[in-house]
Amino acid sequence: MPVHRRPGHTIVALTGTLDAASAPARREHLIGAMRHSGRLLILDLGEVASADAAGIAVLIGAQRRAAGLGITVRLADPGPQVAALLRTTGLDRALTVHPARDRRAELAA
Repeated sequence: MPVHRRPGHTIVALTGTLDAASAPARREHLIGAMRHSGRLLILDLGEVASADAAGIAVLIGAQRRAAGLGITVRLADPGPQVAALLRTTGLDRALTVHPARDRRAELAA
Protein backbone atom coordinates (compact mmCIF):
# COMPACT_ATOMS: atom_id res chain seq x y z
CA MET A 1 0.00 0.00 0.00
CA PRO A 2 1.61 3.23 -1.08
CA VAL A 3 1.93 5.88 1.62
CA HIS A 4 2.31 9.55 0.68
CA ARG A 5 3.35 11.88 3.48
CA ARG A 6 2.65 15.58 3.19
CA PRO A 7 3.02 18.35 5.75
CA GLY A 8 0.26 17.76 8.28
CA HIS A 9 -1.30 14.70 6.65
CA THR A 10 -0.67 11.26 5.22
CA ILE A 11 -2.44 9.52 2.33
CA VAL A 12 -2.55 5.72 2.34
CA ALA A 13 -3.66 4.21 -0.97
CA LEU A 14 -5.38 0.87 -0.36
CA THR A 15 -5.64 -1.56 -3.28
CA GLY A 16 -7.20 -4.92 -4.12
CA THR A 17 -9.57 -6.45 -1.61
CA LEU A 18 -10.20 -5.40 1.94
CA ASP A 19 -11.30 -8.70 3.43
CA ALA A 20 -10.62 -11.31 6.11
CA ALA A 21 -7.54 -12.61 4.29
CA SER A 22 -5.93 -9.18 3.97
CA ALA A 23 -7.19 -7.64 7.23
CA PRO A 24 -4.23 -8.46 9.53
CA ALA A 25 -1.64 -7.02 7.14
CA ARG A 26 -3.82 -3.97 6.38
CA ARG A 27 -4.31 -3.31 10.08
CA GLU A 28 -0.57 -3.39 10.77
CA HIS A 29 0.19 -1.18 7.78
CA LEU A 30 -2.33 1.44 8.90
CA ILE A 31 -0.97 1.38 12.45
CA GLY A 32 2.49 2.01 11.01
CA ALA A 33 1.21 4.87 8.87
CA MET A 34 -0.31 6.50 11.95
CA ARG A 35 3.05 6.56 13.71
CA HIS A 36 4.31 9.10 11.20
CA SER A 37 1.06 10.76 10.21
CA GLY A 38 0.23 14.36 10.84
CA ARG A 39 -3.15 15.25 12.30
CA LEU A 40 -4.96 13.81 9.27
CA LEU A 41 -4.90 10.33 7.72
CA ILE A 42 -6.60 9.99 4.34
CA LEU A 43 -7.42 6.46 3.25
CA ASP A 44 -7.69 6.41 -0.55
CA LEU A 45 -10.08 3.57 -1.38
CA GLY A 46 -10.13 4.18 -5.14
CA GLU A 47 -8.34 0.95 -5.99
CA VAL A 48 -10.21 -1.26 -3.50
CA ALA A 49 -12.31 -3.64 -5.61
CA SER A 50 -14.30 -5.13 -2.75
CA ALA A 51 -14.58 -5.30 1.01
CA ASP A 52 -16.25 -7.50 3.59
CA ALA A 53 -17.05 -7.22 7.30
CA ALA A 54 -13.43 -7.88 8.28
CA GLY A 55 -12.29 -5.10 5.96
CA ILE A 56 -14.83 -2.70 7.43
CA ALA A 57 -13.58 -3.70 10.89
CA VAL A 58 -10.08 -2.61 9.81
CA LEU A 59 -11.44 0.83 8.87
CA ILE A 60 -13.35 1.13 12.15
CA GLY A 61 -10.31 0.02 14.13
CA ALA A 62 -8.10 2.50 12.28
CA GLN A 63 -10.54 5.31 13.04
CA ARG A 64 -10.68 4.41 16.73
CA ARG A 65 -6.92 4.09 17.10
CA ALA A 66 -6.36 7.34 15.20
CA ALA A 67 -8.89 9.20 17.35
CA GLY A 68 -6.98 8.07 20.44
CA LEU A 69 -3.85 9.60 18.93
CA GLY A 70 -5.57 12.86 17.96
CA ILE A 71 -5.58 11.95 14.26
CA THR A 72 -8.61 12.49 12.02
CA VAL A 73 -9.38 9.77 9.44
CA ARG A 74 -11.09 10.56 6.15
CA LEU A 75 -11.99 8.14 3.38
CA ALA A 76 -11.57 9.06 -0.28
CA ASP A 77 -12.98 7.61 -3.49
CA PRO A 78 -14.70 4.39 -2.42
CA GLY A 79 -15.88 2.37 -5.42
CA PRO A 80 -19.54 1.35 -5.78
CA GLN A 81 -19.30 -1.90 -3.78
CA VAL A 82 -17.29 -0.35 -0.97
CA ALA A 83 -19.50 2.76 -0.87
CA ALA A 84 -22.60 0.56 -0.61
CA LEU A 85 -21.04 -1.39 2.25
CA LEU A 86 -20.12 1.85 4.04
CA ARG A 87 -23.73 3.02 3.71
CA THR A 88 -25.15 -0.32 4.85
CA THR A 89 -22.97 -0.35 7.96
CA GLY A 90 -23.50 3.34 8.71
CA LEU A 91 -19.78 4.00 8.53
CA ASP A 92 -20.46 6.68 5.94
CA ARG A 93 -22.02 8.67 8.79
CA ALA A 94 -19.28 7.90 11.32
CA LEU A 95 -16.41 8.95 9.05
CA THR A 96 -15.95 11.70 6.52
CA VAL A 97 -16.26 10.06 3.09
CA HIS A 98 -15.47 11.96 -0.10
CA PRO A 99 -16.54 10.22 -3.29
CA ALA A 100 -13.86 11.54 -5.65
CA ARG A 101 -10.13 10.92 -5.52
CA ASP A 102 -9.41 14.30 -7.10
CA ARG A 103 -10.70 15.87 -3.88
CA ARG A 104 -7.75 14.60 -1.81
CA ALA A 105 -6.40 18.15 -1.61
CA GLU A 106 -9.79 19.28 -0.30
CA LEU A 107 -9.75 16.44 2.23
CA ALA A 108 -6.45 17.73 3.56
CA ALA A 109 -7.79 21.25 4.04
